[in-house]
Amino acid sequence: MTSTPAKLAFTADDTPYSAEYDDVYHSAAGGLAQARHVFLAGNGLLGDDARWRGAERFVIVETGFGLGLNFLAAWQAWRTDPQRCGHLHFISFEKHPLSRADLARAHASWPELAELAGRLQEEWPAAAVAGEHRIDLESGQVRLSLYFGDAEDQLSRRAFGIQADAFFLDGFSPAKNPALWSLRMFQLLAELATPGATLATWTVAGAVRQGLATAGFAVIKAPGFGSKREMLRGTWTGA
Repeated sequence: MTSTPAKLAFTADDTPYSAEYDDVYHSAAGGLAQARHVFLAGNGLLGDDARWRGAERFVIVETGFGLGLNFLAAWQAWRTDPQRCGHLHFISFEKHPLSRADLARAHASWPELAELAGRLQEEWPAAAVAGEHRIDLESGQVRLSLYFGDAEDQLSRRAFGIQADAFFLDGFSPAKNPALWSLRMFQLLAELATPGATLATWTVAGAVRQGLATAGFAVIKAPGFGSKREMLRGTWTGA
């Protein structure tokens, strides 16, 4: 079974745009800066007290791979941290994966990621076949597990055998892609959470906050990025 590929376009200011969802892939203020502010800093993965320090393994689960910027930012942060965890496992879901050519075109906007982006592009699946695609990097110390297809479906029917330390809740806006922000999605993610697992997302939509709270996450508003005045950070409480 093949997933429907994304139809990548660009806005007038060269921001990557999805025709399927009539929405941009990242803030016009900068995709890489957004990844660092919202998802890395939002999950405590930057600086001298980065949460993965001293750990043998650290697992991140992301709900929408998109351009792969959050993964590349996490990989770069891990790579440059002398006290990084022994192994980084990044699990991500994507219903409409980009082609290798579109991925390369989008990545060209961030020359500082050229080496890592090039390696990701080399390993990128040649066909958008639904299911798992595993990419091992850094001699196996970094693993990217990509799941092409509907995220809720993939989460519902697989035994992942992992506990997530951090969640990157990313994707098109809840108004444009409500399925990715449903209570059921949050409950499925909660089943993977290790005690004290954190989450971060760029949206503060009321339904998202309520759904996360119902699923057992304590969430707070934090300063947002770009035109977004606020974002959400959260911790798994199991309540």
